[in-house]
Amino acid sequence: MTQTTGQGAAPLEWVNPLRDPMDLRLPRIAGPCSIVIFGVTGDLSRKKLLPAIYDLANRGLLPPSFGLTGFARRDWTEDHFRDFVKENVQAHCRTQFNDATWEQLARGIRFVRGTFEDPDAFARLSDTVAELDRDRGTRGNHAFYMSVPPRDFPIVARQLANCGLAKSGEDAWRRVIIEKPFGHDLASAQQLDEVISEVFDPDSVFRIDHYLGKETVQNLLALRFANTMYEPIWNANYVDHVQITMAEDIGVAGRAGYYDGIGAARDVIQNHLLQLMALTAMEEPVSFSARDLMAEKTKVLSAVRLPRDLAAHTARGQYSAGWQGSEPVCGYLEEKGIDPDSTTETYAAIRLDIDTRRWAGVPFYLRTGKRLGRRVTEIALVFKRAPHLPFESTATQELGKNALVIRVQPYEGVTIRFGSKVPGVTSMEVRDVSMDFSYGRSFTESSPEAYERLILDVLLGDPPLFPTTKEVDLSWRILDPIEDFWSTLGQPQPYRAGTWGPQEAVEMLARDGHRWRMP
Repeated sequence: MTQTTGQGAAPLEWVNPLRDPMDLRLPRIAGPCSIVIFGVTGDLSRKKLLPAIYDLANRGLLPPSFGLTGFARRDWTEDHFRDFVKENVQAHCRTQFNDATWEQLARGIRFVRGTFEDPDAFARLSDTVAELDRDRGTRGNHAFYMSVPPRDFPIVARQLANCGLAKSGEDAWRRVIIEKPFGHDLASAQQLDEVISEVFDPDSVFRIDHYLGKETVQNLLALRFANTMYEPIWNANYVDHVQITMAEDIGVAGRAGYYDGIGAARDVIQNHLLQLMALTAMEEPVSFSARDLMAEKTKVLSAVRLPRDLAAHTARGQYSAGWQGSEPVCGYLEEKGIDPDSTTETYAAIRLDIDTRRWAGVPFYLRTGKRLGRRVTEIALVFKRAPHLPFESTATQELGKNALVIRVQPYEGVTIRFGSKVPGVTSMEVRDVSMDFSYGRSFTESSPEAYERLILDVLLGDPPLFPTTKEVDLSWRILDPIEDFWSTLGQPQPYRAGTWGPQEAVEMLARDGHRWRMP
C-alpha cells in the first residue's frame, strides 16, 4: 500500500500509524518477493532450503505474494516439481505440515529446465520471473540462491546479467545468495568476488554461513553483552585458553566429489570456526547493525597471529576404518569416489593467537573432523586456576579448571563448570560440578532452523549475519599459509573412526600444557 504527496509525485512507502516499530510482539514479515534456487535438486536444497521456506510460510513470515522457482536440468513439468518440493518438505520440515499453507505456497511454485551454459534457459527464467511479477505480485523483488559448486558461480552470475535479472531497479531489488566455500584460497576468492561484483551491487551479495544463523551463536552476543557478570572475566587476566570444536560423527556421506581436495580446514575452519572465534573475541559493538558487527569482527581477524612453528601447532588427520557406535565403518580412502592415494585431511586442528590487549597470551584452539566420537559444536572458555588453594592436595585432585561452554549444537545451551564441596564427607573435598542452561528446558518454542533465519534476513535485506568480502579475505590470509605448509607434507596421520582424532592433535595441546576437552 502506498500514499502519494501530490499530482505526479513519486509513491512513498506506506507506514502504519498504529504500529510501533519497537513492538516485539509483531514479527518482521518479508514483502512481496520470490526466490530462485539454482541446484534445487541437491541435498542442501532438499534437506534445508525447501523445508526452511515452507517453515517460514507456515510461521506467517512470508507474504501471500511469494514465488519459488527451481532451476535444474531435470526434464520435469511444474507439477512434477511441486510434487518434489512437497515430498521433501513433508520429510524435513520443522513445523507441522499444514495443507492450507502448502496450497498457498504451491500456487507460487515454478520450474525452469536448463543448464547453466544455455542462454535460452535463462531467457525462460526471465519470462518466469516476469510472470510471477504479473500473476503473483512479487513486484520485481527476486533473490537468487546459488546452491551450486563454486566453479559455477561465475557462469550463473554472467547469465543472470545477460538476461537482465541481476541489477536492482529504483523500485525493486535483486539479491544473490552464495553458499560456501567462497573460493579455495585467497586468490580464487578474490577472483570470484571480482566476477560477482561486476554483476551484482555489493549490498546485494549475501554470503551464507549457516552457523551464524543458529540461535546459540546469536545467544553468544547476548551472553557477553547483556550480562554484567561475564565481561570482567572475558579476557587474558582470567581466561587460560579457548577451544572451539566442530565434530561430526559421519563420514563424507556421498560428498566425495566435493570434499576430496577441499578437506576439513577449507570446509569448516576457514568459515564456521573463524567466524565463531571472531564473535567470541570481538569487542562490544556500538550496535548490532551489519556495519558495526563487521568492524569488530574484522579487527579480530586482522589481529590473528599464526604460530611460528606450524609443525608443532597444527595437526591434521584422516580417518581409518573403525566403529561408529555399534556399526563398523570404512576408512576415508575406502569411501566410494575417493582417490586411494588422497592426502585430503578429514581432521584439522590449529592454534591461533590474537594480538590485542584483551587476548594477549591466550591461545585459541580450533578443531574439526569427521568420524569423531560424536556430533558436537561448542565454544569452551577455560579459565586459569585460582592463584591460591587453601586445601590439601588430596582434597582437590578431582578439581579441574573452571570452564564456560557454549553448546552450539546439539543440546543447545550453556554450561558452567566449577568446583564444589562434596557433601557428607568430614574433610574438605572439592570436585567439578556443572550448572546448565538448556534451550529445550527454558523456552517453550523450539529454535528455528538456521536457514530459516538467514533466508528471511535476505528477503528483508538485513545483512548482520553474513560475512563480508573483507572477512572472507582475512580468513583466507589466515588459512593459506597453513594449507601451503601442509601441502609439503605427506599423508595425514590416521585416526580410527569413532575416536577424537589423531595423536598429533593431542600432542599439539600438550606442548602448551593443555589438553583437549572431551565434549
